[in-house]
Amino acid sequence: MSLAFTFPGQGSQTVGMGRSLADAFRTARDTFAEVDEALQQNLSKIMFEGPPDELTLTENAQPALMAVSMAVVNVLRIDGKLDLPSTAMFVAGHSLGEYSAHAAVSTFGLADTARLLKTRGQAMQAAVKPGLGAMAAILGLEFEAVAAIALEAAGSEVCQAANDNGGGQVVISGHKAAVERAMELAKAKGAKRAIALPVSAPFHCSLMEPAANVMADALARVKVSRPLIPVIANVTAEPVSDPNQIVAHLVTQVTGTVRWRECMSAMAGHGVTRFVELGAGKVLTGLVKRIVPDAESMAVGTAEDIEAFLKTV
Repeated sequence: MSLAFTFPGQGSQTVGMGRSLADAFRTARDTFAEVDEALQQNLSKIMFEGPPDELTLTENAQPALMAVSMAVVNVLRIDGKLDLPSTAMFVAGHSLGEYSAHAAVSTFGLADTARLLKTRGQAMQAAVKPGLGAMAAILGLEFEAVAAIALEAAGSEVCQAANDNGGGQVVISGHKAAVERAMELAKAKGAKRAIALPVSAPFHCSLMEPAANVMADALARVKVSRPLIPVIANVTAEPVSDPNQIVAHLVTQVTGTVRWRECMSAMAGHGVTRFVELGAGKVLTGLVKRIVPDAESMAVGTAEDIEAFLKTV
């Protein structure tokens, strides 16, 4: 059975995540300690104990989610003796999860990935003044229809399709007023629901251009290796292994659409029949059922999950 590992994005964070891993495995404790050291911050304490509003801050949530994913990866690799390249055909991650995917296959070192995501979170937060931007989930319309609605609603402002999550769930992003116009327009055109999202900035739209520039600079300063197995890029939905292309795609990703539906379909098209989500939560596992209903899926985020998964490999 052909397998792909996926890595969750922002929104999957919860206070207490990673704690069971740290309790059960020294490898996980070492992973969290390395991230804390790289950031010169006790991020693991915020992950384990909160407060929730501090964990939800973009600059904390992004490296924290990566840390949990990498704790799972390292436990599978070191304690479970799992050889990632011979186990999986591809890795892919949703938005910040793409960095976790790259860390898992040694494109970046763990400390560099933590610092990149801290920088990314800070830059995305700083790109747009609070209250100017918004994001909303449009349910019940396909991607092309929502992209057209966003364009129509934009006028002289910005409104773009930010995430194509499949199964008629598309997230839009841009200026607050333009997003609100798009929500009304979507409902008029048959959307089942249009839900404003509790986010601190309008991610994955052209308003993030300042953050893209920051990331271009940050990525130019780190060692980028050829990944052990190909990573499916958010912005192209195609496998990428060339370090220069990887950097270009990660810069584009800040302002570009996360084409998750196409990423999943591409992996299925290459023969993947099983998707295993590594890290916090089960958001991507839920999306598998909508995008590739015939595929198997499971989420691995706790010591119990790791034990159950290793029995199946």
